Amino acid sequence: MKKIAFLFPGQGSQSVGMGEEFYREYDIVREIFDMAEEITRINLSKLCFKGPMEELTATVNLQPAVTAVNLGCLAVLEKEAGNCQYCAGHSLGEFSALCAAGVVSPPDTLRLVFRRGELMHREATRHRGVMQAIVGLDMDVVSELVTEAQNEGVVSVANHNTKQQIVITGAARPVEKAAALAVAKGARAIPLKVSGAWHSELIKGAQDDFNQFLDTIEFASPQKTLFFNVTADTSHDPVETRQIMARQLCSPVRWYESMNRLMAEEVPVFVEVGPGRVLAGLLKKILPADYPGKIYNVGNMKQLEKFIAENG
Repeated sequence: MKKIAFLFPGQGSQSVGMGEEFYREYDIVREIFDMAEEITRINLSKLCFKGPMEELTATVNLQPAVTAVNLGCLAVLEKEAGNCQYCAGHSLGEFSALCAAGVVSPPDTLRLVFRRGELMHREATRHRGVMQAIVGLDMDVVSELVTEAQNEGVVSVANHNTKQQIVITGAARPVEKAAALAVAKGARAIPLKVSGAWHSELIKGAQDDFNQFLDTIEFASPQKTLFFNVTADTSHDPVETRQIMARQLCSPVRWYESMNRLMAEEVPVFVEVGPGRVLAGLLKKILPADYPGKIYNVGNMKQLEKFIAENG
């Protein structure tokens, strides 16, 4: 049997209209949205399908919205095309991966991301911060520049997305200093449209409250091989899984290493399950030219049909 990895996107993948085709076509997707709307008291279907984008992008709305779409796409894939052996999710997307691996139930997944969104919004309002993508330098170089800029304030690595695409996060001045140092070394620095310094010490105030909430959620052993953002490794222990997720808010997303782990497992089929093509784009930069891997997106009917035709 062909090894398949399901990859779940997070913030930055949203677009108005996401999930609408599957919502119209499948009862199971409508049921997921109904459940999500009951838990959050937000009209997520209207936000996802009609917008406005500004309201959709607000962290408290976005986290459950993207997750509802991810879980809808997952339900359709499982119904029409079968299952995966591996999964991973990028930041917010990791909660959808937990659900796909059978660690957390769909309702609890929605409860977790809704609470996470509320707490992150609260901390971002209290402690303003920014993020920039540094393109063209390796991780060790960026880490040195970040350390150098820390005398200006809070700055750290948020995401290691590809070999040479690394997102830095923190207060405006130190982030700008680190970015300027990177540009001086020949990199490009791209400010990101975000409402907070995600995966930084600036949102550490959310951690205790989120951990308390995590303790109310039942965690099971994963039924799939799940690579975590925090460790770029697997775990089969529900207690350890909860501890890893407790560190996720303020720890770097080790995406590049996680994708390398999937390559080491010789996974030939990668499916981005949810809206957008962010993860597919990163994967195209990560997979070597001679790696026998195929990348798919499943966020609408046409993409689903293509995946089934080639892997049915």
